[in-house]
Amino acid sequence: MDSAVLEELKRYEPDLIAIRRDIHRHPEVGFEEVRTARLVAGRLRGWGLEVAEGIAKTGVVATLRGKRPGQRAIGLRADLDALHIR
Repeated sequence: MDSAVLEELKRYEPDLIAIRRDIHRHPEVGFEEVRTARLVAGRLRGWGLEVAEGIAKTGVVATLRGKRPGQRAIGLRADLDALHIR
């Protein structure tokens, strides 16, 4: 990966760590992750993405649009739910 890209991403590291820690402090199991979905949607909006919420109840979909028309798309998926582990 380009070192300039890595440096740009490094700026987000403290915020991303804080988000991960917050989600781990407030675990929510499948289809109950209302707080987590709200947190993720809010952060994505704050970063300028278009966000749709309530997909299959608690799902979040964000769209990042490029500047050039007709470009390909990439889909990323992540689980928000916690597991029942002691």
